[in-house]
Amino acid sequence: MNLILLGPPGCGKGTQSRRLEDKFGMVQLSTGDMLRAAVASGSEIGQKAKAVMEAGDLVSDEIVIGIIAERIDQPDAREGFILDGFPRTVAQAEALDGMLAEKELQLDGVVELAVDDAVLVDRVSGRYTCAKCGEGYHDRHKQPAKDGICDNCGGTEFSRRADDNAETVKSRLAAYYEQTAPIIPYYRDKGVYKTVDGMADIDDVTKQLEEVVGG
Repeated sequence: MNLILLGPPGCGKGTQSRRLEDKFGMVQLSTGDMLRAAVASGSEIGQKAKAVMEAGDLVSDEIVIGIIAERIDQPDAREGFILDGFPRTVAQAEALDGMLAEKELQLDGVVELAVDDAVLVDRVSGRYTCAKCGEGYHDRHKQPAKDGICDNCGGTEFSRRADDNAETVKSRLAAYYEQTAPIIPYYRDKGVYKTVDGMADIDDVTKQLEEVVGG
């Protein structure tokens, strides 16, 4: 099962991707992580990306597609993958389709986690993570069972992203809708676009996604 997860910052894509990974053996592919890994590996496509990034330019769609192509050939992607952060334009979606067709693969679903903007601003501006293991928490919705101690690893250091504030979140939301709006009808026309209620409880969202994957 090969999926694209869509949704604005803070909608829960990371949490849900990890749960799908655990249950179905899929791997989450973040373009940022893949770029860094490709550069570190010294592969041919990684060297191209490094040169572009060192020059201060944006990595081209062609290079990103090449990095994704290289990554999904690795053994851990055999059970499927979850793309997060790509594609963001119709041109990228078309290029991705072309690359997958060459490998005789296809997208089984493009799933959007639909959320209310006001709730999302509250979610993001209150979140923080364990500095040791990355477990996520929230000022109001999910605090550690023991104050100041991570439930997952027992760590006592926590951090917040500098850009997790209301104004920045609103700006990121606007950018998301501007960039993502065109690709939704593209995938809807192909019959692979689906939406789930990202406003539901975390476990309910997981159940909705599992139905999409399992169905």
